[in-house]
Amino acid sequence: MEKAQVCFKKMSLWQVVILGVAYMTPMVVFDTFGIVSGITDGRVPLAYILALLAMLLTAFSYARFSRKTEKSGSAYTYTAESCGAKAGFFVGWCSLLDYILLPLVNALLAGIYLEAVIPSVPYWMWVTLFAGLVTLINCFRIHFLANLSLVLVVAPLLLMLLFIYLVIRGVGEGQGYEHVLTLAPLFNGDSSIMPLIAGASILCFSFLGFDAVTTMSHETRDPKRTIPRAVMLTTLAGGIIFLTASWFIQLYFPSNIRFNNPDEALPEIVLYVGGALFQSVFLCAQIMNTFASGLATHASALRLIHIMGRDGIFHKGTFGQVHRKLGTPLYAVLTIGFISLTAIALDLATVVSMVSFGALIAFTAVNFSVFMKFYVHDKQRSGFKNIALNLVLPWLSVMVMMGLWVNLEMSALTCGCIWLGLGVLLFMYKKLRKQSIVISNAY
Repeated sequence: MEKAQVCFKKMSLWQVVILGVAYMTPMVVFDTFGIVSGITDGRVPLAYILALLAMLLTAFSYARFSRKTEKSGSAYTYTAESCGAKAGFFVGWCSLLDYILLPLVNALLAGIYLEAVIPSVPYWMWVTLFAGLVTLINCFRIHFLANLSLVLVVAPLLLMLLFIYLVIRGVGEGQGYEHVLTLAPLFNGDSSIMPLIAGASILCFSFLGFDAVTTMSHETRDPKRTIPRAVMLTTLAGGIIFLTASWFIQLYFPSNIRFNNPDEALPEIVLYVGGALFQSVFLCAQIMNTFASGLATHASALRLIHIMGRDGIFHKGTFGQVHRKLGTPLYAVLTIGFISLTAIALDLATVVSMVSFGALIAFTAVNFSVFMKFYVHDKQRSGFKNIALNLVLPWLSVMVMMGLWVNLEMSALTCGCIWLGLGVLLFMYKKLRKQSIVISNAY
């Protein structure tokens, strides 16, 4: 093992965008549909619109920061640079929650899909196989990962187009709403806003791909130009995919009344729309999509751990080093792999809510950091443009994020606060240990 950059700077703009889209798992819209449809009373597309608008505001903040630095680390790095190392530590710790849980989410989903396709093999065995294979591939350089993700993302998206065709045909035959050309998926007579905000707060986790691409600056060509563009393109691409898919699903399923298990509705959705054969094919494509996301989320999580290890937050000799031959932080790779195995004992709804907690903390911190860096530290305050970009827009984004954050489920807030409490204990331990070393050296 030796100190080095994680990889050579190889990736182009579109390779970064593909990794970002893969990180999002575009077809996760099918997995969360039943959960969010129940919360929003059948207005999932409208919840996605709210989430997309909120995410575009935050993505703009990420893009502005990434133009100023080539450092990787996302919210952790940006907060530390603008608000100090202590703030960076706590934001990085909260961000780490969603980074380490997303590979777990993919392992969980893969187990659900594979068990549905081949029920003779137990769920825990599929989770173990999936987590092991993703971990093995992430031991190698990210250029290989980016090219593999392209194949694994495009194929499921093509199948999604076939799904849309089948929905259009089914709606015309009396399934779901009476007509395709209707605004009912947005406005179905329910005017309550709080359920929409609660639904949007859950859907925010789907957009984490734009956050993840900022951890890949060290592997990207011309990062100050490429990463900002990749952030915005990834957000827009994900938003368009999510909104389109949710629109047609909602057309076919105005409510959750037809689902036996709304929290894991995907197998039932595709069975109703296309029959048993289509269900099998679609689940195979979904497994490919989940595998692509598993690779991308694992890659981003291990890089954040590596960056925090390099900065001394975690053990530098273990997590801050890069393997001499593989060119990757091997111990960080293996750590994420072991965490993914805990999917054997967890359920999707709980994990998704916990991911959203960490994501919203990170998004709020980055928006506030834009205000601190450009308005407070750099004193860019003169003129309407500077006031709008450096004061009004960041605080508007912070308020939007806070509105989503307080509408998370209580279980997510509880688990998130416990995680934050662990971070406080770690911070105190490191501070006391540093003081004891200083005292011992003095004597």
